[in-house]
Amino acid sequence: METDSGYSSTAELQKQGKKLSDALRISAYVFSTGLLMFTALVNSCSWFMQNINLGNFWQTVWLEFYDYMEGDEWTIFLIGAALVPALAFWGFNGILLVADITGKPTFITRYRIQLGKNDPVDTKKLCKAIYTVLGNQFFISFPMLVPMFYVMKWWDNTFSKELPTFQWFLVELSIFTVVEEILFYYTHRLGHHPVLYKHIHKKHHEWTAPIGLVSIYAHPIEHIVSNTLPVMTGPMIMGSHIVSVSAWFSIALVTTSISHCGYHLPLLPSPEFHDFHHLKFNQCYGVLGVLDFLHGTDKMFRQTKAFERHKILLGLTPLSESIPEPPKKAE
Repeated sequence: METDSGYSSTAELQKQGKKLSDALRISAYVFSTGLLMFTALVNSCSWFMQNINLGNFWQTVWLEFYDYMEGDEWTIFLIGAALVPALAFWGFNGILLVADITGKPTFITRYRIQLGKNDPVDTKKLCKAIYTVLGNQFFISFPMLVPMFYVMKWWDNTFSKELPTFQWFLVELSIFTVVEEILFYYTHRLGHHPVLYKHIHKKHHEWTAPIGLVSIYAHPIEHIVSNTLPVMTGPMIMGSHIVSVSAWFSIALVTTSISHCGYHLPLLPSPEFHDFHHLKFNQCYGVLGVLDFLHGTDKMFRQTKAFERHKILLGLTPLSESIPEPPKKAE
């Protein structure tokens, strides 16, 4: 018995070691691939900007805007950190809402992930979602910008008349993404603890087949802890320029809308990962998926057709057609 126990312990240690090794290998692959793409992108963009003088163009635009606002930092911050991201969010989701409500145009709806769901969306349920989203934006997100403004003012760079280089913005973007992934994964997973889920996170999961708008349809506490702070923390740590903050907030809102939209559209990031989370609840907690692999919270997902579809669609044929779900077994 002792021998069997010792063998079992050794096997378990070997299994955990292999799991860690696989996670590290995937992490190394993701970051090395990202580094190669980053280097290529920087070199290409640097050449492009130098040859058409694009950097000087945006610098001139920024200086004209700064002078027009007479250096009013608070107004500049509100426009950059609140107005521009809000326009990006509602502009993108406004297009999707047309498809959600009317079931048209078919060049969008044919890419629906969960076939037959939200076809069209329940109007009463949608109105409730819009009301909650607007409440979260006006009464939580916007007020949270006040303390952020004073943190950012502590840095000398936030309202500088000189824009950051494109290369530096890409570095910041990488750091923002990693910070958001870590904070979001653990706060999101904590929200699934039975004690917290029932009273807080369950609201977000009323939508088992999500639409883009419900990316910030959440309990106020969840919206603060899981939605807003993970996105705000990176820029506050880095002391980023307001233009970088504005771009990052807009990117974050649009990408989270894509991950919730329910459509796997051509050329856009795959929403299969988070859509599966809404379908199964206890899988795929993160954004990038590295922490999910490390913690084993994507095992079920990796055994599904959704995992095979979890890639950027480069053609026009919906992946639900080229990689369909297996037929259900007759009962």
